[in-house]
Amino acid sequence: MDGSHHQRRLTRPVRPSGHGRGASVSDGVPVSLVCVGLLGAAVDDGGLLERAFSEACATQGVVPGTAAYARAMVTVHQSLGQPPVEVFRTLFPGGQGRAEAAALSFERSFRFAVDRSGLRAEPGAAEALGELRDSGVKTCLITALSRPLLAVTLDAVGWWRKADLVLCQEDVSRGCPWPDLVLTAMLRLGAGDVREMGFAGCTSSGVLCGKRAGASLVAGVLRGGHTEDRLRKAGATHVIGSLSELPGLVAADGAARPVSSSASAPVARVPLEHRSAGL
Repeated sequence: MDGSHHQRRLTRPVRPSGHGRGASVSDGVPVSLVCVGLLGAAVDDGGLLERAFSEACATQGVVPGTAAYARAMVTVHQSLGQPPVEVFRTLFPGGQGRAEAAALSFERSFRFAVDRSGLRAEPGAAEALGELRDSGVKTCLITALSRPLLAVTLDAVGWWRKADLVLCQEDVSRGCPWPDLVLTAMLRLGAGDVREMGFAGCTSSGVLCGKRAGASLVAGVLRGGHTEDRLRKAGATHVIGSLSELPGLVAADGAARPVSSSASAPVARVPLEHRSAGL
């Protein structure tokens, strides 16, 4: 991508949509960087994520058909978007060893499930990321998965070079709902102002991450994560039906505004696999 691509802004108006309602979000600063939650918003896991949690819980004696299992799966659903090991620490507060053992089982279960069943990109997600990048808006995929499971996911959908940057739980001290992932993306991709950032994800933890980082556009995505009500309560400025609507939101936010010098500067192209490994 040459420097001229960073000087163009999207001009397609946002389509009328009941989901996309929201307030003006940027106070005159155009969005130059968008972080997107990988699983759910961009990639459909087909239920493999919750299945891996279920199988991991079973290794600790929490099996389907019991009240303990029902309570555990409610907690899992409420905690979507958070690092798995933190979810297991919530489920097994009195035993650090149990939480770590469950987390290891989760890693194995998810990897094997992807090997068996595969993953697929959400409809329109790849095109949306491409449209954002082609307009000069930098993109970062974020996930609570470990680096090995991130690699499994990107391999499954062929997305190693789909975004400017990919970050996982191991790249930061704290995962969602803390703001570390989005702020790290801002630092690595050179955004000059937190108001230049946008976020899109399908969980309340992800939305809180974007909000706490100071992102001006925080879009909840209704693709198998949490409900519209929960996303809005977490701080979503917009709620959209799918990632395909995101370029329109960014376009409406910044098409008529001048591009700041920090947003328009060309970015050195470093191979993605190196940048996502802690550079």
